[in-house]
Amino acid sequence: MSTDVLHTTPTSTRFGAIVVEYIKLTKPRVISLLLVTTAAAMFTAAHGAPNGWLVLWTMVGGFLAAGGANAINHYVDRDIDGHMKRTDARPVVAGSVTPRRALVFGLVCGGVAAAVLALAANELAAVLAVMGLAVYVGIYTIWLKRTTVHNIVIGGAAGAFPPLVGWAAVTGHLGLYAWLLFAVVFYWTPPHFWALALLLQNDYAAAGVPMLPVVHGEDATRRQIFLWTLVMVGVTVLPCAAGLAGWTYFVGAIVLNAVFVALAFRLWRRPDRAMAKATFHYSLLYLALLFVLMAIDAA
Repeated sequence: MSTDVLHTTPTSTRFGAIVVEYIKLTKPRVISLLLVTTAAAMFTAAHGAPNGWLVLWTMVGGFLAAGGANAINHYVDRDIDGHMKRTDARPVVAGSVTPRRALVFGLVCGGVAAAVLALAANELAAVLAVMGLAVYVGIYTIWLKRTTVHNIVIGGAAGAFPPLVGWAAVTGHLGLYAWLLFAVVFYWTPPHFWALALLLQNDYAAAGVPMLPVVHGEDATRRQIFLWTLVMVGVTVLPCAAGLAGWTYFVGAIVLNAVFVALAFRLWRRPDRAMAKATFHYSLLYLALLFVLMAIDAA
């Protein structure tokens, strides 16, 4: 006579797996760079180290706002995510989180983010965080992403809100330097994202998303990456031209920009995946280091 042993999954293990899926909805790897720009803007605005609790709660609020936007993005894009290898394992597509729960989770995160920022910082920081969420979901994800090749140019403004949130959290207002930080991220986004789009153009074509390389081809995309990089370089030196940043930032920005321009030029003249990948990965490091330089310079 044999005895069958019933194997059950502990409740704690199931709960942990569910938590992991909801964390995936927030796209934490994407948010990490946004939080760097938020924190750097806070240190720049404070000309040194801001209150530690203010930094902590602003980071929490910023994470929840961006995470909420990303969760809603999972809900909205569930019909096309299954057509792309990069996104076909996302929680909503895979069925580990229902679309309705993803939407509710995103909305709750956005609401909690607004409350945290309003209570720990100020109303302006809360409003800006909600505006960033609304631009990403309403303007980019729902409208522009599926309708125009200019989607990332205009919709990319959503990623430029975090430094505004950080600046507002410290000062309670937005000055010229804050808007220059916004402009840096805004003009950095196209060359950064188009380098990624070169790597993923087959995915975007399969999903019917009109990204630049899908609509106008790789040559046009590489040329635009180079041209937008040149514009971005000009924008990054505006804080110095306006007398808002000093030599530490200026020298560091020149070095970082020189590498970016060299990579963008080589990508334009040498069309291969290796250069596209190198340009994309450097763009991530570039933005983080540029904002760290701003904070160091202002201290």
